[in-house]
Amino acid sequence: MQNRKKANYVRTTQQINPCSMESESNFAEVTGNKPMDSAEKRLNELGYKQELRREMTMFKTLAISFSTMTLFTGITPLYGSSLQYAGPASLVWGWLVVCFFTWFVGIAMAEICSSFPTTGSLYFWAAHLAGPKWGPFSSWCCAWLETIGLIAGIGTQAYAGSQTLQSIILLSTGTNKGGGYFAPKWLFLCMYIGLTVIWAALNTFALEVIAFIDIISIWWQVIGGTVIVIMLPLVALTTQPASYVFTHLELAPDSTGISSKPYAVILSFLVSQYSLYGYDAAAHLTEETKGADKNGPIAILGSLGIISVFGWAYILALTFSIQDFAYLYDPNNETAGAFVPAQILYDAFHGRYHNSAGAIVLLFVIWGSFFFGGLSITTSAARVVYALSRDKGVPFSFLWRKLHPKYKVPTNAVWLCAGICILLGLPILKVNVVFTAITSICTIGWVGGYAVPIFARMVMPEKNFKPGPFYLGKARRPICLVAFLWICYTCSVFLLPTLYPITWDTFNYAPVALGLGLGIIMLWWVLDARKWFKGPVRNIDAQNGKV
Repeated sequence: MQNRKKANYVRTTQQINPCSMESESNFAEVTGNKPMDSAEKRLNELGYKQELRREMTMFKTLAISFSTMTLFTGITPLYGSSLQYAGPASLVWGWLVVCFFTWFVGIAMAEICSSFPTTGSLYFWAAHLAGPKWGPFSSWCCAWLETIGLIAGIGTQAYAGSQTLQSIILLSTGTNKGGGYFAPKWLFLCMYIGLTVIWAALNTFALEVIAFIDIISIWWQVIGGTVIVIMLPLVALTTQPASYVFTHLELAPDSTGISSKPYAVILSFLVSQYSLYGYDAAAHLTEETKGADKNGPIAILGSLGIISVFGWAYILALTFSIQDFAYLYDPNNETAGAFVPAQILYDAFHGRYHNSAGAIVLLFVIWGSFFFGGLSITTSAARVVYALSRDKGVPFSFLWRKLHPKYKVPTNAVWLCAGICILLGLPILKVNVVFTAITSICTIGWVGGYAVPIFARMVMPEKNFKPGPFYLGKARRPICLVAFLWICYTCSVFLLPTLYPITWDTFNYAPVALGLGLGIIMLWWVLDARKWFKGPVRNIDAQNGKV
């Protein structure tokens, strides 16, 4: 039995010689004698037929990948809390430290993406890299971590987008001091649900629509980000000196309950760790991207490079433009102390022009970033659910794997993700730390999913790996080791308490939620799934050309 499993695994992963007449004949049968894209050929070798439309260019894939990371959506909602933990220097230098280690993760994933250009991406990678013995279990763990992270990621975008819209409404109606309207929890929840439904509706249409919107997104964020980075310090009446921005550490034990400087610095890095992931979106679209074995890695590293540069510039612009550090957190200030970046923008424009119009415009630019980010994450989440359903790894898989007959997109999977995301947001009505919990769940699930294939790639025999155009060679083991250790550290810190003393209103619910969810998934594996889940299910017999 063990030998049979090994033989099946080898047949799944071995390369078919493209020079042989038999292979050419087999692939011609599968593709109808049309010219075969290199990534489609590799997809056939891995055991999948081309079902999704392969129409995405490298730039479109880069646009969606960048939109999933986005320039503002990671930094903006966590900027205030991270600044408060340890002051500006820790926040500013923390971005560079996190960027450095994140590049190891991105490079490791780019190599794997080049070899496995499939929509299943991470969990497919885990199955093949871990080998016949551990492949199914690795695939199962990776698939569910990734699914949890992506669906929670939709929630983070919906929450932060609603928070930004709440500030826009408040400033537009007279500010907190002038009798402006501060959206209550029930309306905040309605905005959260509304954004989620809109993203699902847009993802119901052809992928070209999403790609077009994401092309707008990349220019929106690059141009809008450039305007904010340049304009904000110029508009502010005064700017902080470089010594303050780059060297000043300031704890806030009265507000955070944290008096340990190392612990405060660790928590101040959370904004950077939350912002610098999502570049795997390019991998989720590889079955829809032309030349994905080359363009997938380019999109991963390209989006990571753009966000590394622009993200730091955005942090510097906000930090240099602070007028009064303590006033940013005053519940009686113009933004009710609810959204620090909004207060920084208000102070700058109101101080210069005595009105909040400029701040409202730039907040709208930031809100657009959340909108585009949530749309892209919904796209990625639906692709992962579709791919896992295609391999029968989700309850009622026959429903979630269905494609729209006209647009060829996984419509049912889209709405499943939206429905779960809405359920995650319902505690907004009663609990004040919903965003902290969803953010932690999102980061641990999403980034934790990266760890499984990277670890498998690090320990697997090199002779079993078929490299794609992007290949690390002997450098793969040290790169993968650093990447894996960094992911483990990142997941650990998002489980830490972020406020003291610990009460019902300050408790980080992520460990409980994740422990319960992952516990059920592991119990399902032990009791049942291990008997039938064997990882990715081939729908092509690449050895004899049969579909």
